[in-house]
Amino acid sequence: MTIETILFVAHTEEDGSLGRAALECLTGAVELHRQIAGASLVAGVIGVDATAAAVAISGCGASKLFAVSGPEFAMSRYASDTAALDSICRTSGATIIVAPATSRFNRAVPGAAQRIGGKIDTHVGGFLVNGAEVTIQRGYYRQRMIATLTRAARPWFVTIDAGLFPKFEGAAANTPVESLTVATSDAFNRTKVVGYRAPEADAQTIRPDANLLFVAGVGWTKKQADGQVHLTEAADIILGFLDKSKASLGSSKSLVDQSTEGHNVFSFMSHLNQVGQTGATPRHAKGLSACCHGEEPHVVGWRFIGERRAINLDANCGWAQGKTDVLYIADAFALVKKVGELL
Repeated sequence: MTIETILFVAHTEEDGSLGRAALECLTGAVELHRQIAGASLVAGVIGVDATAAAVAISGCGASKLFAVSGPEFAMSRYASDTAALDSICRTSGATIIVAPATSRFNRAVPGAAQRIGGKIDTHVGGFLVNGAEVTIQRGYYRQRMIATLTRAARPWFVTIDAGLFPKFEGAAANTPVESLTVATSDAFNRTKVVGYRAPEADAQTIRPDANLLFVAGVGWTKKQADGQVHLTEAADIILGFLDKSKASLGSSKSLVDQSTEGHNVFSFMSHLNQVGQTGATPRHAKGLSACCHGEEPHVVGWRFIGERRAINLDANCGWAQGKTDVLYIADAFALVKKVGELL
């Protein structure tokens, strides 16, 4: 029987600390180590001063800590990241490498797996341990199908999606950190990050780190009790609520499809906001759906939402069929507007 060595690898953020996705992934690696009998846990960090970040997580129970530090490892660069990962993986002798599925590592980890001759599974959504067998779960076809996979080949690289585990929190221990030297070359400096461009915070409606996901349905654009459509008022209420709550905005397929059918649609909403079988599968602590009917394709997109609530005037809508924790039988215009005022 193979004795597994689990390696957690991560990169630092601009401030030198480990980001949320990395700390969540570390919790997953610790849990995997706990469940595999006889396994050992080691950890490695890449960054300008990776040693400090490694010390910060030394209480995770890793028997060894590795750090690759230097200014050339400050930014996301394929050449330097793959070289650093190669060094950490070979030095540790790891059989299972667990990494956060960040944009930076989504590029570099597959390259490191290729260099070492390992196998890789990306965007892993969970794992199970049955004795000595480790299986992972991965979504396919826009999360409509969940597959359970295992591999006999080693080393086995897995990148873990954010939102699956709580952030690791633990006091530092006395585990020494081994600094690894990676030979640099001119190739490391061919790619440079000269700055960032991003929309203003108020213009950004998709906020993966928000605690609340607010999903708007097509009912916002339909005739209301007075027989009139109140599209401008609906937009003001939704944007006002998002501004006050800092929630992330989702949409039903019916609502975003209206733009292609020549109907009125919100200018701040696109298919990128779509939640459901053919849209995104977001991960938020809480979800609030308004003017949606809770159809199964839409509800599937909520599979990773912790607490579900909905607003609908119809007490027999799809949300009432055991698909939500709390259903408010109320007018969404009045209720969301009132909540916005209270906030």
